[in-house]
Amino acid sequence: HSILSPVCVTVEVALECIIPLYMIEMLKKIEEDISIRNILFYGGILLVLSAFSLVFGILAGKFAATASTGFAKNLRQDMYYRIQGFAFSNIDKFSAPSLVTRMTTDVANVQMAYMMIVRIAVRSPIMLIFSLIMAFVINVKIAFVFVAVIPVLGIGLFVMFRLVDPIFTRVFKKYDAMNESIQENIKGIRVVKSYVRDEYENDKFKKTSNDVRYDFLKGEKIIALANPLLQFCMWFSILMICFLVPMFGVKEGVGRSSEMSSLIVYASQILSSLMMLSMVMIMISMSNTSSKRIVEVLSEESDLHAPAQPIYEVADGSVRFEDVDFKYDVKAERRALKGVNLDIKSGETIGILGGTGSSKTSLVNLIPRLYDAT
Repeated sequence: HSILSPVCVTVEVALECIIPLYMIEMLKKIEEDISIRNILFYGGILLVLSAFSLVFGILAGKFAATASTGFAKNLRQDMYYRIQGFAFSNIDKFSAPSLVTRMTTDVANVQMAYMMIVRIAVRSPIMLIFSLIMAFVINVKIAFVFVAVIPVLGIGLFVMFRLVDPIFTRVFKKYDAMNESIQENIKGIRVVKSYVRDEYENDKFKKTSNDVRYDFLKGEKIIALANPLLQFCMWFSILMICFLVPMFGVKEGVGRSSEMSSLIVYASQILSSLMMLSMVMIMISMSNTSSKRIVEVLSEESDLHAPAQPIYEVADGSVRFEDVDFKYDVKAERRALKGVNLDIKSGETIGILGGTGSSKTSLVNLIPRLYDAT
């Protein structure tokens, strides 16, 4: 499907570029013989070309959607099975909210970018080149209007792209913070209610949510400038075409109007293809950060490794600690546990008592090997 979509897009674009050129010839033939039979014949050919363009456009969209959703499915599956093999130390490194964001928002961004790459990123350059060639075929002198306008639009879109790139790069860290705020609130809802911390938690979430909103708002404001720039270039091109066709084009009759209308169509195709290409670049910029975050998860190796000769059968339920030390990070200066010696016989019931922060949970987590002893 990733190959079929660009193929269908290429055929669709070729037909869309041929239709305006065909219209010039069609109007000339109809002008020579204004009969119902002639009109139906050339009109039928135009209808067939339009129908084929529509069919290939629908197929391109279908193949692109299938390819991108399949890619996202495989990506989520690989991430899920990779995370299942993580030790708790690996999960602590990323944090649970960050892993949730990477499997949802980040994968969705990469999926959207992939769909745009196999369809729009192929369509836009081909449309630009084909339309420019067709414009030169119709009238070389007037086609130079596009050569003058394209750099203006291209430079403007490039500047916008450079401005929004760092904004969308940093917004994902704020996504993680927002998800963490939600997760903590849900997990500790009884504590929040017991100590009447609703207002504090609401303010905390509002702050993180507003941080995300502010960055997206700033980025969207910059992107919104692309449409006025496109409209300016579009109407300037149409104005120049209308001004230059009487001077350099056909002098009178149907030929002038058909030539003018075809050049206006090509102006629309050329500038809109540049616009679509800029949207693809912005989406790729967003997904670039997401893809790096996904790769970090897929390339992470679990801190827990099976020994050369693992024991698969346990004789009894005894638990023995011999001079065990533990710290959560290799760079940490202090150890959570130090010199622990513990011998629990099978069948015994043991209570572990201590104040908050005395590493009770850390000790218990070492028994099922959620963490490895240091």
